[in-house]
Amino acid sequence: MAGPFDNPFGLSALSLPLREQRLKVLSSNLANADTPGYQAQEFDFQRALKGAEDHQRSVSAGPSRGPLGMGGGGGGAADAMGLADGPDFRRYVTTRQALQPSLDGNTVNTETENAAFGRAVLEYRASLTFFESRVRGLMTAITGQ
Repeated sequence: MAGPFDNPFGLSALSLPLREQRLKVLSSNLANADTPGYQAQEFDFQRALKGAEDHQRSVSAGPSRGPLGMGGGGGGAADAMGLADGPDFRRYVTTRQALQPSLDGNTVNTETENAAFGRAVLEYRASLTFFESRVRGLMTAITGQ
């Protein structure tokens, strides 16, 4: 049975590596804006977060852990997500349809990518702020100050 201390950091710990991956995908799009034939990619954050939550629940549900939860690691959010052995984010990356494809086949729209990247940075910072406040709260509870 899962208790309140199984994941003291909540969704913040799960979302940080996923938000980082989204930033990597968007930055790759921007870096390849002039590459002929490059197809813009999108990271499905909501589906990835749902997958991470489902995996975390299955790992904390009982002693019979799946192959991603095995091992004598120290636990933590990364291990609970199956990230200890290296995450496989590729299943959440899809090719984005072009709004207006260029003659060379590149589907990156720099204005759209810059806007998405700016939003992703704000979302990452918000997740990091929530995580930091949770750590501060736990430290306060531990030290009693």
